[in-house]
Amino acid sequence: MRVLLTYLRLILALGMLSTGGAVVAQDAPDFGAFQSLANSVETDLQEDRLSDEAFENLRAKLVEWRGTLLAAQDINEVQIEALTAQIDALGAAPAEGTTEPEDIAARRAALNQQLATAREPRLQAEESYARANTLIGRIDATLRDRQADEIFRLQRTPLDPALWSQAIASLGSAVSDLRGELSRNIAARIERGTLWDGLPVVVLLLISAIILISRGPRWIEHLIRRIEARSGEQARIVYGFLVSLGAIAAPVLGISLINAALISTELLGPTGRSLALGINVAIFAYAIARWLGGRLFPVAGGESSPLALSDPARTEGRFLAQMLGLGTGLLLLVEVLGEGDIFSSEVASVISLPLFVVLGLTLFRLGRLLTHVGSGKNEAAGPNFPATVVHLLGRGLQAVAILGPLAAAIGYYQMAQSLMLPTASTISMLGLLSILHVFIRAAFGLARGLSSKQAAQALTPVLISFVFWICAIPILALIWGARTTDIGELWARFQTGVRVGDTTISPGAFLTFAVVFALGFLLTRLVQGTLKSSVLPRTSMDKGGQNAVISGLGYVGVTLAAIAGITSAGIDLSNLAIIVGALGVGIGFGLQNIVNNFVSGIILLIERPISEGDWVQVNGQMGIVKAISVRSTRIETFDRTDVIVPNGDLISGTVTNWTRGNSIGRVIVPVGVAYGTDTKKVETILKEIAEAHPMVVSVPPPNVFFMRFGADSLDFEIRAILKDVNFLLSVHSDMNHEIARRFAEEGIEIPFAQRDIWLRNPEALRQAAVAPSEPRPPTGPIDPSLTDPEGSEPE
Repeated sequence: MRVLLTYLRLILALGMLSTGGAVVAQDAPDFGAFQSLANSVETDLQEDRLSDEAFENLRAKLVEWRGTLLAAQDINEVQIEALTAQIDALGAAPAEGTTEPEDIAARRAALNQQLATAREPRLQAEESYARANTLIGRIDATLRDRQADEIFRLQRTPLDPALWSQAIASLGSAVSDLRGELSRNIAARIERGTLWDGLPVVVLLLISAIILISRGPRWIEHLIRRIEARSGEQARIVYGFLVSLGAIAAPVLGISLINAALISTELLGPTGRSLALGINVAIFAYAIARWLGGRLFPVAGGESSPLALSDPARTEGRFLAQMLGLGTGLLLLVEVLGEGDIFSSEVASVISLPLFVVLGLTLFRLGRLLTHVGSGKNEAAGPNFPATVVHLLGRGLQAVAILGPLAAAIGYYQMAQSLMLPTASTISMLGLLSILHVFIRAAFGLARGLSSKQAAQALTPVLISFVFWICAIPILALIWGARTTDIGELWARFQTGVRVGDTTISPGAFLTFAVVFALGFLLTRLVQGTLKSSVLPRTSMDKGGQNAVISGLGYVGVTLAAIAGITSAGIDLSNLAIIVGALGVGIGFGLQNIVNNFVSGIILLIERPISEGDWVQVNGQMGIVKAISVRSTRIETFDRTDVIVPNGDLISGTVTNWTRGNSIGRVIVPVGVAYGTDTKKVETILKEIAEAHPMVVSVPPPNVFFMRFGADSLDFEIRAILKDVNFLLSVHSDMNHEIARRFAEEGIEIPFAQRDIWLRNPEALRQAAVAPSEPRPPTGPIDPSLTDPEGSEPE
């Protein structure tokens, strides 16, 4: 509750900073008043005599002055620019030892004097702004040092028996004070005769509050089970989450009814009000922890849980979540009572020690449970990163569970409180973010009609969850002790921006650039779409030329939009000369291929040696051009695969374009006939076949050529011009079929390869084939071909 209120104050503070930063000063501020305040603050910082609240008030005044001084840095801007332009118009000042006309010299001196006078308040504003920044930083450092000293302050150990009697006495005193307040207020109402006024309403409010706090969450849980049993996978998660919010709303409504009842009785004094506030905070903390436990460790199914655990582990998780909420709530109750001066710090440490021990045991068991979640690994994919993070988180909880109670037992009460309560709150925040991610993913899947697997792979839920995680960072910083002024200071520096040369790049400048660039980009796309759909199709320009015009217009439009956005944001491009020079060196050494492809792409769009839809062959790849971009060209092969060809290869290499300008092409059909065939008859048949095909043009007519006397056949070729070269293969196939049919009808033979085999020693083979009846001695040298591989004689 305290963190929530602090976060709301932070938002209001940021809003004030935003509006304050936008004020443009018309007149110079009272620099004397600021210097007086700055001197006073420096004295207070040196003596370190003020309280934290007093320093916070001084800091707020300095922040207000800093906004005024920042706006004052633009004083006389128009006048300064005009005077600078006038001085530049006079030309460069004369070099040393030279003179210029007296009237020009007098005019230059007067303008320089006016310029110095105009710049004086700006210089004072810049100097004062720097001093305000320094003083704010020193105040922040002082407050942080005090906060650190308080955390590391060692007090009497709560294990000292002497403190136990003080704690018991303080509890008895608090009870006596509460009883005395009630007695006095009751007596006062009796005296006024208003004791029983509104009693039925009070009783009704209290009974309703008790029912809502004790039974409300259980009713919500039963309703969730009924909804989950009747809904689909995605709807079960979405509707279950929305209905489960009633588990928090019921206790909060009960707390509100209790507060209304107590306020209406007018019976509570300071002690009673502190106790009521502490009880409210404790109930709220318990309700949140119970709700988180129910969502993180569901009773059955577990589809909506981001943690993969068994049913016994989920049961233990729900119990630990309730214990975590109970321990945190009681510690917050003790803290509220301590801030109300009901308990001293030492008495609070004695009362809190058992609570620290219980909370430490709860955190330790919860950490062990989370380490079981992070121990699972997929052998195929390796360790799971989210599971590893959960595993490390569990180990961290176990470490805090040991260090927190130990520090409290030694006497570092503030350290234990600053360690264990933020840890419990952080665990709750991380659990809430995990549940929100599951809900967002399911809601996205339900809205888009996706399955749980498809929704889990979608990018949009991840981006939305990422935004929630970013928004949670200030809350986590406040939980761990950051002050609202620290967050406000970071926001102020972010608003001021980063200074590059004479240009300040601020969020406003970036937003201006984004808006102007987006408008220019949308306008470019609108013009492209209009040309593509309405204007260019009505011209005589071919499709490739139309695509080139549209692509070129897109590149020019995006470039102009970027230049307009940079100019509107007030960014001086001359300040980027060093960066551009460095990029030029990098391009010269490391980006030659990229620049080559980029320039080649522009050449392709201008010259258009190839266009979209052309049938090309490059680097051994043949296919249809589908897209030409600045860096590369996409070609779809006849295997229906995409080949990305760098534009440099299309410009510097050899490219065959089968359909450039028109689709007319030539087909060559080779065929061979047997020796002895009438060649004139073959020529006549082939010419008739070519002329009869519908894709063959008549002018020029097809030709048949007797090419050569081949090794196995007489070779002929049909060469014909086709109306559409895209039908090259089908025409080739049709002519082959017709040639086979006509040759069969005319008795013309299409030969196949034949070879004559000559035997070197046929008589030796005949002798080896006929086995002799008796062995006989050799009459001459043995033929080497008749011996075995080892050189022995045959048997």
